[in-house]
Amino acid sequence: QVQLVESGGALVQAGGFLRLSCAASGRTFSNYRMGWFRQAPGKEREFVAAISGSGGRSYYGDSVKGRFTISRGNAKNTVYLQMNSLKPEDTAIYYCAAGTGSYSEGYYYTRAAPYDYWGQGTQVTVSS
Repeated sequence: QVQLVESGGALVQAGGFLRLSCAASGRTFSNYRMGWFRQAPGKEREFVAAISGSGGRSYYGDSVKGRFTISRGNAKNTVYLQMNSLKPEDTAIYYCAAGTGSYSEGYYYTRAAPYDYWGQGTQVTVSS
């Protein structure tokens, strides 16, 4: 079992920045693919970013490319999401997810179904 706890969500003005963190329990953090997803009111859950266990491979949703950066600190069992140039449309609850297994296909990183564990989410609100 892996428990995930997100933090760092806040109210920020458009153009601002935030860094989200997701702390994971367990001793084999580097074995997990990690992803960030978000869900805005009335919308489906959307892929934001993902990173491989070693940190050598990362993926981004089209709407955040060039603005968001995912990274991980395996020694700290933590994955981060640096969000710059925030826009009102980035407003959502952001969820951290962990998936077992190492895969090269992007599907295992960019789709919600292949992830095994989810955090409770952290609210990000961007005002215009």
